[in-house]
This record gives sequence, structure tokens and C-alpha cells, in this order.
Amino acid sequence: MTTSAASPVGDADRRLPCRQPHDVVAAVFHAASTESSAALLVAELGDAAEPIIRWTNPGASKLLGLASTDLEGERLSEFVHGPDGVALRTMFRRERRTATSVTVRTSVGETVPCRLSATPAPDGRFWTLQVHRAHSDLELALRASAEAHEHRFKVLAERSPVPTMMSEQGMRLGHANDALCALLGVTADNLIGTGWMDYAHRDDLELIIDTVVAVLAGQEREMQARFVDSHRRVRYTDMRFTPLHTPGVGDGFVATLEDITERRAFEEQLSYQATHDSLTGLPRRSKLWDHIAAAMQDPNAGLACMFLDLDNFKIVNDSLGHKAGDALLVEVAHRLTGSLRPGDLVARFGGDEFVVVCRTGSLDAALEVADRILRVVSDPVVLDGVEIHPRVSIGVVLRGADHHSPDDLIRDCDIAMYQAKSRGKGRIMVLDEGARSAVHDALTMVSDLRQALDERVITLCYQPIMRCDGDIPELVSVEALARWHHPDRGAVPADVFVRLAEEHGLVRELGDLVLDAACAALAEWQRQLGSLAPPRMNVNLSALQMSDHLLVQTVKRTLRRYGLRPDQLCLEITESALMKDPDTASIILTQLRDHGVQVAIDDFGTGYSSLAYLRRLPVNYLKVDRSFVAELQDGHTAVAQAVISLARNLGLGVVAEGVETTSQRQILEGMDCSLLQGFGISRPLDEPTFVDWCKAGHPLATTSAS
Repeated sequence: MTTSAASPVGDADRRLPCRQPHDVVAAVFHAASTESSAALLVAELGDAAEPIIRWTNPGASKLLGLASTDLEGERLSEFVHGPDGVALRTMFRRERRTATSVTVRTSVGETVPCRLSATPAPDGRFWTLQVHRAHSDLELALRASAEAHEHRFKVLAERSPVPTMMSEQGMRLGHANDALCALLGVTADNLIGTGWMDYAHRDDLELIIDTVVAVLAGQEREMQARFVDSHRRVRYTDMRFTPLHTPGVGDGFVATLEDITERRAFEEQLSYQATHDSLTGLPRRSKLWDHIAAAMQDPNAGLACMFLDLDNFKIVNDSLGHKAGDALLVEVAHRLTGSLRPGDLVARFGGDEFVVVCRTGSLDAALEVADRILRVVSDPVVLDGVEIHPRVSIGVVLRGADHHSPDDLIRDCDIAMYQAKSRGKGRIMVLDEGARSAVHDALTMVSDLRQALDERVITLCYQPIMRCDGDIPELVSVEALARWHHPDRGAVPADVFVRLAEEHGLVRELGDLVLDAACAALAEWQRQLGSLAPPRMNVNLSALQMSDHLLVQTVKRTLRRYGLRPDQLCLEITESALMKDPDTASIILTQLRDHGVQVAIDDFGTGYSSLAYLRRLPVNYLKVDRSFVAELQDGHTAVAQAVISLARNLGLGVVAEGVETTSQRQILEGMDCSLLQGFGISRPLDEPTFVDWCKAGHPLATTSAS
């Protein structure tokens, strides 16, 4: 096959390596330097206040009317003026290609409307300027309108109180308004280009860049970011980005910033106040719960919880005042904080109670911390000139398999703390499983008792009080005795459910129910039985009711409801309960007596009342305790005789409780005690049985002689 000689030569030329870059640059420069239809200039920024012309092509010489040698070294502003008098140097701050309308002044003084495009060299020092004449009047008008719109936008953005930044191309800012400069404490020169990124918090910079990349792709974004101002203060901002496309330039963005530093500080303050105690500065319960819950996320993490209660804190409050009490709490909180290991937490649980949480699965380590707390807290502290030796009772529990929530853990160390208190205070007690079961059982009982009160299933039995000083015993009163038949546990002893009511705030509900039911029964018996009905009803009061100033009003209201006279009601209070707060008890009992209600001291002789108090108390009856009556037949009559004699000397009636035998009854009658109560008179009777007993003529129970 014959081939031409030219063909392989042409292929070889196409396969030659590319020319050197300087050859390409030389070719481009030659074309530009000989071009007369387009005006090209190279200006140098340098350190001068104005750009300096360093090179021009023939087109520039033709436009300006001067030779290149006459133009080189001259200030650009001698020949080119920005729109509305804006200095040309501001065009070069953007460090990117830009275009604007300018006015060119020629050597003969002629002004020529032109369009100027400026492109920076890589080092940003030299700029290539291309100047074209504006052609038609329409073009000039359109350009003037566009430039006016742009100017109005710039003025609006510049004067806006909202910090604003604008990029027409990539990450490089072309505009930063006064509000943004004020926010960061710098001038716009420091922010134009990529300078603004120097003020972004280093931990947020990557997120800002990722967000801007998404915005340049056409998405609108919002984010929170931190900036560091010129004084090294961190400013928190909400940033809102909008994409911005400029034809012939590229993709950029407009971003507004809202300074939320003060709002964030206020929110943090509110959050701190919500989760920390205002007096001691310690975390509150919510913070404690969150801490324990976070620690319990790891099923294998060791966790010890301690519940602390200041012993006898009420004495400090009552004797020195609440200000001193607060000072003691602050000091204890300070000591607790100083006693803990790194990673441990102490919180104020409420009042004089604190909780300490330790990240340890070792009981020995937990007890070591508890012992250190016990010793540190017990150091003396002076309050209002008085030296106080604080003590705490501490309950300790280790996280176990049955602890599924913070509530479980707190509950158990609270139980352990009460064990410590019950065994003498000022000590450490580790949770006893038996105690936890007892507490759970008690709480269940309290719930059941509350339901029983709501449903009024607490019933009453009635035990007669008889006068036995003649041939025919006379019914003088009847004592109402509360009874609770639990659906699962059967009969619950009265001392058990009364104690539960006292410990769990149900005393008023229980007392009101018994008083109401007893008065209702007495009113019904008087209607039904006439003269066979008991003339008076005895109702027991608990110790806590004697400090309830609403008791008097409740009694008056109940008597009115059932149409009973005040002297038809006798309220019984034990001697020991009476002496817990004798002054308050005296006030309440006096009000009841003034209204006409009778008052009896129950179980007299077992408490520690003084004769001085007894003389002042508005009491109508003393009830000899059953223990003194039980020992009568053994010849031990002295105590019973003393109580009976005391009552007679004070002008009080006397009732003997627990009379069970004929012998006891005879001895008491011989001591001039004729008011008797007990199984030897009658057992407690439910209401229907009591009505039948009354209809039968109040027969005494059959008793043994011994």
C-alpha cells in the first residue's frame, strides 16, 4: 500500500508534546499588546493609597489619548472614576473578578461612560483591567438602573441593624455590613475575602464550611455558630444562609447573623436555676435523677447511693432561727462537696436532706466515703455565737439487679437512712433487705388505708361504760372503737392503722370519719331507743389531732349536723399524747370545754404528766390504765388507789378500764370507783349487737370471780 509523505508528518505533529507555559503566556500577551479595539491596563495595588498603572495596550492609549509611556506610573484615579464617586480601591478588596460601570476621563477632558472588568493575579497585587465603551443610550440607561438597584441594596444592607455578609463567588466575601463589623469588633477590610473565617470559632469552622458548600449547591440552610470577636469574646449566633447566583461571576450566598449570646446566657441561667438549689448551689432532684439515669445506662457500671439527713436540724431552726438554719445548710453543703471524689455527685434532696452518688461497685469504697462525710460534717460550726456540732444519719445502698430506675435506688437508701435514725442517729447504715420488705409492706398498707377511708369501710364497735354503785348498773356512756377489716389481711389492730395514719398524714381523715360515724350513731340510737340509748359518746383523739386548730371547728360542725348537745360528747386523749405539746393541747381543750364538750385523759398513770399541768388542764375524767386494774387481784392496789384519790381531790370523775373479773369490780367499788369499762362489763359490740344489748336492758357480761 502506497502512502503519501505528508500524512505521517501531520500525525507526528499532532503527537508532539505541549509547548512550554511561557510560550503560551507570550502568545496571549502579544495578542493583548497589539489589540487596539479593547482597552487593557495592568494596575498595581501595593502599599499606595491608589492603584498605579503599570502597563497599557494600544487600545488603552487610544481611549485615553496618551501613549503607554505617559500612562505608566500614573494613578488610575486620574483617568477612571467609580460610580457615584465611589473610590476604585474598594473594588479590589473583594480579591476576585468584579465588574462595574465607570466614567473615563481622557487627556482632553472628555468623559466617556464605560464598563470596567477587573481580574486579580494570583498574588492579588496586580489587577488586569478591561475597559469597554458603553454603546447605546438604552444600554446606558439599563446599566444605570441596575447600578442604582445595586447601590440601594448595598445601602440597605450596609445600614441594616442585622449583621449581614455577602459572597458573590464561593467562600470569599464581597461585602460585610456595619452591624457585622460591630458584632466582631473589626473593620470590613478584615472580613472581605476569606478573612471572616478567621473569626469563626475553631470548633465550628468545619460545620460552617460544610453548610456553605450545601448553600452554594442551591440549598437554604440555618445553623448555630460561634464567632470570636477582636476582644477574644465568644459570640453565639443564629446564621441563616440563602444561595446567591451572579451571572458571569458565579455562585455565592447571603448570610444574616442574629447575636444570641445574651439570650443564651439568660437561658443557661434559667436552666441552672431550675436544676440547682438557690441556697446551697447544689443540684436539685431533677439533676440528680438525670445523673443517676445516665450512670444506669451501663448495666455493668458500679453505683453507690447515700441518703443523708441532718439530725436535730429542727432544733437549730426553732432555737436560732431560719437564717442560722440556712447558714448551717450552706456549710454542710460546702463540706459535702469537699469530701467527694472526682466524678461523684452531691445534691440537695430537700429541706435538710442530701443525696450523694458515687461511681463504685465496692461497698468498702462507699463506706469509706460515707465515713469521711460523717467525720467532716461533724466538725463544729459557730452560728450566732453558738457552737453547733452537726451530725448526719447516712443510709447506703449499692446498685443491685432490682434497681431499674433512679427511684428504686433513692427509695432504698432513704429506707437505710431511716434505719440509721431509728438506731440512734449520727451513724451509717447499709440497706437491710428485711427493712425494705417492711417498708414496702407498710406503704401497701397505707395505700389500702387511704382507700378504706375514701370508701368509708372503717367501722366502729362500741364498748359501754357503766356506773356500778347500786343494785342496777346504769349505762353512762359508750366508747367508739375504730375497726378495719382488711380484705386480704383480715382484722388490722387499731394501734397499727392509727400509727400508719399518724405517720402518713391521714390522721385528720381518720379522726373526722370516726367522729362523724359515732355522732351519727348516737343521734340514731336516741331516735330509735329513747331512754335506753347511751347519754354520751366517747371518741378517741390521736396526739396529732391535739395540735390541729381545726379540731374545735370540726367538733362543733359535727354536733350541729346531728343535733347533739356538746355535753353528749366526751373526747379521750392519752396522757402521753397530751404531754407532747401540753400548751397547745391546753388551748384546744379549753376551747372544747368552753363549748360544753367533755374531756377524759386515757391510760392515766402511764405517762409523765405533772400535777401542775394536770391542775391547769380542762379535764372532766381520768381513766385508770388497765395495767393497774389487772394487778388489783394480786394485792397491788396502791397505784390504782392513788389515781382514784387524785381524781377525787381534783374534782374529776374517774373511770377504771380493763375490768374483767368480779373481784376487780368489787375492789374498785370499795375504792369508790363506780364507773367501769372492760370485758367484765361488756365486750366491744358492733352496732346491731349494741342496739340489741340496749334493748335487752344493758345486761352485764358473765365474769369469773377470780
